[in-house]
Amino acid sequence: MPGSDDSLLSGLTVLDFTRVLAGPYCTRLLCDLGARVIKIERPGEGDDTRRGHAQMEEGRADQGTYFIRINAGKSSLALDLSHPKAREVIVDLARASDVVVENFLPGVVAKLGCDYTALSAVKPDLVYCSISGFGQSGPLRLQPAFHHIVNAMSGIMYLEQQTDPAPRPGYLQAADVLAGTHAFGAILAALWRRQRTGQGARLDVSMLEALVAADDVSIPAGLNGGEKMGAPRPGMGVYEIGGRHLALQIVGSMDLWPRLLVMMDRPQLADDPRFATPVLRRQHWPELRDIVGAWLQRFKTVDEALDALNMARIPAAPVLEPQEVIAHPHLLARGAFPEVPHPTRGTVRVTASPYHWDGNPVHPAAGAPYRVGEHSRLVLRDLLGYDAARIDALIRSGAVEAP
Repeated sequence: MPGSDDSLLSGLTVLDFTRVLAGPYCTRLLCDLGARVIKIERPGEGDDTRRGHAQMEEGRADQGTYFIRINAGKSSLALDLSHPKAREVIVDLARASDVVVENFLPGVVAKLGCDYTALSAVKPDLVYCSISGFGQSGPLRLQPAFHHIVNAMSGIMYLEQQTDPAPRPGYLQAADVLAGTHAFGAILAALWRRQRTGQGARLDVSMLEALVAADDVSIPAGLNGGEKMGAPRPGMGVYEIGGRHLALQIVGSMDLWPRLLVMMDRPQLADDPRFATPVLRRQHWPELRDIVGAWLQRFKTVDEALDALNMARIPAAPVLEPQEVIAHPHLLARGAFPEVPHPTRGTVRVTASPYHWDGNPVHPAAGAPYRVGEHSRLVLRDLLGYDAARIDALIRSGAVEAP
């Protein structure tokens, strides 16, 4: 209920077999809302992203900022899924869990004995979510995928080529984040049905389909016999002013075009045969873009242009570098970059979940992840009820690692 001190997902336990980005992003969203997330990591190596860019601890290579950001607040259980003794632990974890999330290549979890069929047999109301590049069915289901590969397959890389001589890699890992977000929503919907009916669910989320769904114009048009949106994208311009760049948009609302004409003091453009309708403005966007660009040169700085455009209620923004984003007063006021405790650095900064709850930002409920398997003993003891002798035996066997 609004105003409750309880977290939205308090009491929910999530068994997390995911790695890298799409799956861990999904489980981070669940974790921030109060779910207990048990992250299964490979003994020794852990998640691939531990060894990523910008290490937080000198002399070690398992504290990448990428990993810390996506896995803050989770409990790390180091479990060798291929070890014979791991099977009993997996089954017990499934019994104690409400949700399972995995993003292995399709078929891998079946070989490891932790697929939906195996785990729902011991937990019939389990919500089981698989995230993969191309889905659990179809001719491409066994093809490995990262965003770069999916971006090429989705049509987005082609569309973003714009006027460049050739397609180029995209910087944003959108396929992963979108798939993780869609999985998050589907899991919550499945839990709602479970609350009403007691029925579990098997969810299949595709990075490719998540990215295809993100195109707003060209793919929907193509589905119905229309042409793709032209390049450069009509109505969206980037302009250089005084050594900086300004992004300006004049499409998306029918009010923007007349506002711009008033601001530019160019009412005659409303009757110009090149720009008289939205379709014509799209077809003649390069010419209109240059007219707007020439008018913007009246401003000496981006900030001066922004003040005027904001007064006229025309969407515009400066093109910011990452360090400018991190220091932006708006994001700081929203609590977008919280500090979380770290065992050796004191604190590290991460990104918040991208929503507020009852007027407050949603931050990790616990500290930064640290060592692979740092919570192994705690999870096996408190969640599964294993005694010290059993835990020690699992560690000696190599099925479990605990630093």
